[in-house]
Amino acid sequence: MPRKSPLVIGHRGAPGYRPEHSRSSYELALAMGVDAVEPDVVATKDGVLVVRHENEISGTTDVSARPEFADRKKTKRVDGQALTGWFTEDFTWAELSTLRGRERLPEVRASSASFDGTQSILRLRDVLDLVREGSAEHGREIGVVLEVKHATYFASIGLALAPLIEQELRAAGWADGELPLVIESFESTVLGELRERGIAATSIYLIEATGRPYDRKAVEGAQAMTYKATVTPRGLDGLVGLVDGISVNKKMLLDRGNTIVADAHARGLLVYTWTCRPENAFLAAEFRGAGGRGAYGDYEAEWGLLAQQGIDGVFVDHPDLGVAFFRG
Repeated sequence: MPRKSPLVIGHRGAPGYRPEHSRSSYELALAMGVDAVEPDVVATKDGVLVVRHENEISGTTDVSARPEFADRKKTKRVDGQALTGWFTEDFTWAELSTLRGRERLPEVRASSASFDGTQSILRLRDVLDLVREGSAEHGREIGVVLEVKHATYFASIGLALAPLIEQELRAAGWADGELPLVIESFESTVLGELRERGIAATSIYLIEATGRPYDRKAVEGAQAMTYKATVTPRGLDGLVGLVDGISVNKKMLLDRGNTIVADAHARGLLVYTWTCRPENAFLAAEFRGAGGRGAYGDYEAEWGLLAQQGIDGVFVDHPDLGVAFFRG
């Protein structure tokens, strides 16, 4: 993807205004001027790639209110964590396509919640086609930042994601480098698998502020390198040649005195950060204001600390605010 400083990426579309991963969320992000949008990818029972924040979908669809699916409710361990709900891998695409989306954070984003029940779930292919069409409509090249979710877990239940993603990208014309594509994951293993399959994409390793990547933890246990150690100079040395960059939790960059961006750039690695949101609920404590969790705080001050470090990409929930601030 062409490098700008920074890329402004619509995180699941424009979820500050519309339910995340909905068609209207993506369309609004494109209209607001983003450089790219970010779909999270999980799989159905029959191997269809759908865009959801998680494979557990009770928080983002009306599945819990659908009596015909009541018996699908289960408790599973995903990435070592026990979760109870309804999971994409227990549904066919035909079944999932009957569900309707809803706002994941209604207590913070009541306006977005007013769109609950109006839109169906999208497949990855739908988003790829939507972005291609949006690029033509808006007269500019718009990219896709594809996040691969829970790859080790899906492989353990017989739904390896890398071959499914390769197949979909090739069928949609997004695999050969002619269209701007970034692939990211909290698990480096699947990034390597997709690179080995010849997918032409910028490869970004997602980094949490705490914990260990599940793919490494599943093999090495407590000996697996932590995310925090991964962004030390020594950890970054180990990423050179394996990925093109990292995408770090913004908390790590708000830690005064950190040298993550400079250290990564010194090794030729890109640095993205996530997620820039203006509401008090998501701002660091020093930037929160009056009015409750859903009110906007001093987000510009927080975002300014990130921008001045020279980040290469930023994920935003409110694309209009992100474009205005980071392009202004």
